[in-house]
Amino acid sequence: MKRDPMPLAAAGAAPTDHRPTGSHLLADLGGIAADKLCSCDTLDVLLRTAAGAAGARVLHSHFHGFGDGQGVTGVVLLAESHISIHTWPECGFAALDIFMCGTAQPQLALAVVVQALAPSSHSVQAIERAPPAGPGAACRLP
Repeated sequence: MKRDPMPLAAAGAAPTDHRPTGSHLLADLGGIAADKLCSCDTLDVLLRTAAGAAGARVLHSHFHGFGDGQGVTGVVLLAESHISIHTWPECGFAALDIFMCGTAQPQLALAVVVQALAPSSHSVQAIERAPPAGPGAACRLP
């Protein structure tokens, strides 16, 4: 288990935007070399790098491997939400989930992962997330 302290804001720095709106990307990546999908440590470093490229702050990560040559499931918790991955090396497939709110840019994280895993094909669904509007809505956005 890895734990990283939250960095302190520099004196006079603008506050971080923690509004509950954001982009959620669901990516299916296929045709990946099996050896790129089996290492917890390698995938942890990759998703942490992707988070940094997107302007997100890593809080914690946890990865689990299912055995030698088997898949990995892992999550990187972010101040802005999360990045998770589930891999099936025997199929050359990875399912990636990136949700970031505030000013973080999940598309930049996705680009880092796609560059590193080099899938022969991929599809992405993008969902814009926000609290529901209307009667009884508890969150008022400026």
